[in-house]
Order: sequence, then structure tokens, then C-alpha cells
Amino acid sequence: MSFKAGIVGLPNVGKSTLFNAITNSKVEAANYPFATIEPNVGVVEVPDKRLDDLARIFESKKKIATTIEFVDIAGLIAGASKGEGLGNAFLANIRETDAICEVVRCFDNKDITHVEGTVDPVRDIEIINLELMLADEATIKKRLERIAPKVKSGDKAHSFENEVLQKLQVCLAEGQLLNNLELSEEETKVLKGFQLLTSKKFIYVCNVNDDDLQEDNNYVQQVKEFAQKSGSHVVKICAKIEEDLSEATEEEKKEFLADLGASQSGLDSLIQAAYATLGLQTYFTAGPQEARSWQFPKGATAPQCAGIIHTDFEKGFIKADIYHIDDLLDCGTEKAVKESGKMRLEGKQYIMQDGDVCFFKFNN
Repeated sequence: MSFKAGIVGLPNVGKSTLFNAITNSKVEAANYPFATIEPNVGVVEVPDKRLDDLARIFESKKKIATTIEFVDIAGLIAGASKGEGLGNAFLANIRETDAICEVVRCFDNKDITHVEGTVDPVRDIEIINLELMLADEATIKKRLERIAPKVKSGDKAHSFENEVLQKLQVCLAEGQLLNNLELSEEETKVLKGFQLLTSKKFIYVCNVNDDDLQEDNNYVQQVKEFAQKSGSHVVKICAKIEEDLSEATEEEKKEFLADLGASQSGLDSLIQAAYATLGLQTYFTAGPQEARSWQFPKGATAPQCAGIIHTDFEKGFIKADIYHIDDLLDCGTEKAVKESGKMRLEGKQYIMQDGDVCFFKFNN
């Protein structure tokens, strides 16, 4: 179960450099290194120190981290919604993602030409968002025309869909992204069926010079003010540094980050922001053979989380032995957790929590 985040941006903003860092990076775990499935897809591990602690306590032979896919969306320029650049290919790729990372240039460099002539990250965001909104408007208009005969005949399901689509249409006409719209559960079901671009979550990625990593420059401040209106995450990176870090050893990376006064790389910050934006949490399974982290949507039940491992686990779910990883770190061993009474037997209605360590019991 891997979620996808699309990386978009105008030309010469550092998008390709960032994606190169994603696809070139290596991590210690051999099972899920930063790797490239296709030329435009990079699979990255979600950094989580708790997995390291779990593997150490259980003396696991291997550890497998949960992942997020980053998809490099090429071809975005003004007019993409009408077929400019890669047009339709760009739109098809981005529809398949769960969140959108917009990379914007937040540095001055006279040797790197900006496609719009000047550096203005908020303007760049608005160009990107407008293309996505225009594409959504076209999708909605096409669907409204298609269901019009059914609506005219009084079909209840299509009449309700028509009402929802018109509500979305008004939102876009007012210059608002659909992810800002408050919808009922029934309306949300209709919305999900169309994979509308502006209904997705957004992360704004500010690409800065290395000397702007410690303090926000004026461009970054502008992006943060813009993002605050929609509650979107903002991540600050230096794409060139990220590319250099991707080619460094773990020891070199630690020294490099220490020199920068940073606790983690910008890429790790982006991964964590994507994880949070998508509303994901982590549970763990562990034993002598492997320690593993699994991602799940917040609010999922124990059977649903068991089904992430294998569908048979959900179908035959009986109970689950569960304790929190913090209790394991406090007690030192799983046996000590059990003896302290902090291991629980949970049933089908249990809502999984971030940091749960689980042993699922099921019928074959």
C-alpha cells in the first residue's frame, strides 16, 4: 500500500534536481531503497527512528520501512489544461496521485532564466493552480452535459450528482480550489469518482539557496502566508544540496547536515510532510526475522489494517495483540510489556493508533 505524491512546477525551478535527489538516494535497508520504478517514479522510505528501535530490540534480521511514491510530473506550463506542453499526458499523470507537491523557485540567480521573466513564487503557484482549476472545470462541464438527459428525466441519483457538480463549478468559478470546499459524506463520494485535480491535498516546496536554509527569505515568507490560507504544508529545501546528499554515505550525510545546523535533510522533511498531508499513520509488526512499518489512513480499524498485510488477514480477522511502541521502549522487551499489563487484546471495532505494535490473529 503505497501512496503517490506528484511533483509539479514551472521550468527552471529545481523540480528535476529535486527528483534526481529522490531517485539517486540510497538507504541502508536493502528491501526498499530509494529506487526508480519508471523514469518518472521514485519510491522513498518514510524515515522513522521507531523502526530502528524495534529492529534493535527484536534483533530482527532485516527491517522494512513503509514508503511513499513521488511522481515527476513533466510538461507543466501555462496553457497545459488546453494541451500546451505535454498537456493531456501531464493531466493524466497527476490524476493518479494522492497529493500534489508544487515546487517553486525562492532564490535569485541571474544565470538561471525564469520562464516568466522574474522570481515570484506566489505568482508561479497561481499559474499552476489555475491550470489545474481549468482542467477541473472542463471535466465537470463534460460530465454535466453527459448526465443532462438523466437529470431531465427526474433520475434521483443523477439529479444529486448534478447538484454536487454545480456546487463544485461555482467554487472553481470563484477562484477557489476544491480542497477548500466543505462537503457532506454523500457529496464527497460523488467528488471522489472524478479524481478532480484541485480536490487533492497540496504541499508547497520552496527551493532556496543554501544560505537561506536557516532563515526564511522574503520569497519563502510569501509562500507561507499563501499556504496558511488553505492550511497547506510548506517545506523548504535546497535542491542542489539534496542532490549532493543523495550521493553521500550515511556518515558523510550526518556531517554535512551537522555543518548546516540541520537535524534532517529537506527530502526527509518533504517525505514527512507528504505523510502528514495524506493523513497517514504507522503501525508496526516485529519478530526475529523482520521488523516492519505499515502505513494506514487515520481512523482505520484493526481488521482494515490487517488487510494491508494481506486481504485474508482482514477476512478472517479474530483479535489482535496490541501495545504501543513507547511502552516497549520503556519496558525494554515484549515480555516485560506483557507482564506490565500494557499489551491488550483488541477486537474488530478497535481504531488503530499511530505507533501500535501488532500481532494479528485470524482464521485461514
